[in-house]
Amino acid sequence: MYKVVSRRPLNDSVTQLEIEAPLVARKARPGQFIILRVDEEGERIPLTIAGSDPEKGKVKIIFQIVGATTEALNHKMEGDHLEDFAGPLGEPTRTEGIRKVCIIGGGVGCAIAMPVAQEFHRLGAEVTSIIGFRNKDIVILEEEFDKCSDHLYVMTDDGSYGRPGNVTVPLKELLEAGEQFDEIITIGPLIMMKFVTLTAEPFKVPVTVSMNPIMIDGTGMCGCCRLTLIQDGKRVTKFACVDGPDFNGYEVDFDEAMSRNRMYSDFERHAYEKTCNLFKKEEA
Repeated sequence: MYKVVSRRPLNDSVTQLEIEAPLVARKARPGQFIILRVDEEGERIPLTIAGSDPEKGKVKIIFQIVGATTEALNHKMEGDHLEDFAGPLGEPTRTEGIRKVCIIGGGVGCAIAMPVAQEFHRLGAEVTSIIGFRNKDIVILEEEFDKCSDHLYVMTDDGSYGRPGNVTVPLKELLEAGEQFDEIITIGPLIMMKFVTLTAEPFKVPVTVSMNPIMIDGTGMCGCCRLTLIQDGKRVTKFACVDGPDFNGYEVDFDEAMSRNRMYSDFERHAYEKTCNLFKKEEA
């Protein structure tokens, strides 16, 4: 069992937990993820590692309440325990040879982008961060990004905080002004990552995207997290859990990935409603 040592709501639907998991903390690198179960009857879900402390044996995870399992996870308080917490899994984000990087996070994807930005800052790279949200009420981790970024742009779709517009607005401005990044790393909704890639393409800047498809076992055996890449004109199947989660944005078939991610939306909604009703009865 894995103890919850701290709990911090970041907004009404996003929560940060710190978990006591010494073996995971010892090996974790930015870009990697864990798979957890809330209880012995729970489903497995993947969550990216949002930070780790090897000396104290703690691992941070940040999640948005979108389904039954994240709803149950959000009810875990300090001192409670999780059934399983396996990792680290996946390949860490590549940092070698990158001296000037643009990190782009969207919504809860900022929880994944933040440790990557922090790692580049630690290594002495020049870090430009662009983070985007629908509105000011769901802005998260601005202070953390500010500390590890040489330049920070905060965007909201409705203009209620920071600059109005989506994350491609400052990216395009920077590229048109002649900024030459060694790499653009973007993490967030699939549609956002698709358009970040399209924005960067005319400028021939390498783009890395962090993919978050449906996943079960985290070892490549179940096949649920398969992605299609276009390499040399051929369609190639890869698995996000073992080959990623980072991929070349110019190779990803985003339209297929978005279609696959919608496959179980109705089932998840019903499971979420059932779980919410269960907690309401327990609290009554």
